[in-house]
Amino acid sequence: MAKIGKSFKKDAKEITRVLKELDEEKIAALEKEMETKGEYTLSVNGNDFVITKDMVNINRSQKTVHVEEIIPAVIEPSFGIGRIMYAIWEHSFRVRDGDEMRTYFALPPVVSPLKCSVLPLSGHPDFAPFVTTLSQDLTKHEVSHRVDDSSGSIGRRYTRTDEIAIPFGITVDFDSLKEPHSVTLRERDSMEQIRVPVDVVASLVSDLARGRQTWEAAKCCYPKFEQQETTKAG
Repeated sequence: MAKIGKSFKKDAKEITRVLKELDEEKIAALEKEMETKGEYTLSVNGNDFVITKDMVNINRSQKTVHVEEIIPAVIEPSFGIGRIMYAIWEHSFRVRDGDEMRTYFALPPVVSPLKCSVLPLSGHPDFAPFVTTLSQDLTKHEVSHRVDDSSGSIGRRYTRTDEIAIPFGITVDFDSLKEPHSVTLRERDSMEQIRVPVDVVASLVSDLARGRQTWEAAKCCYPKFEQQETTKAG
């Protein structure tokens, strides 16, 4: 393209740029005009320039380009702790057989936020010292727990603790006042209860909550306690 520079002087740079940017269709028209007329009229910024055959040289070639395509090009995971927690709650949700109003979360004890509840059977003043002692013993064994001494039947309070996934419940009843002092220990999923001495129940709950002992093994060590839970959720 040296002849373009000599022929068009200051316009040569712009003419060269336009020639290089011609698409396939215009290149074919340029070739045809060169073959038939020996020249081609090129329009640049509103001005026409006559390009002769000796000013340009058209060469066609093929170029192989190797690329690696990754789909998707951008990975943007929509994944957070909220979805993980929702999946855990969804997987753990249960309904009691025969009573669709009684629902609970069957979280494994090791991941339950609260491991145990302490429930006096009623507001009888003689129960208070036992509740205090049990709460202190559970704290010593590093067992997260909740004392529920609110009004209402024991069945309703069991239901409330089940709904927040507490796996074990200690109940202080009138038999607890007798020597030797004992309490009932209830397992959330089966609703089974056993009678356990007051001075060992905190240690037992700690072992159950940490997976060092199973509920089936505990039932073999302590007598079963029979109590009908007839209260409906409310």
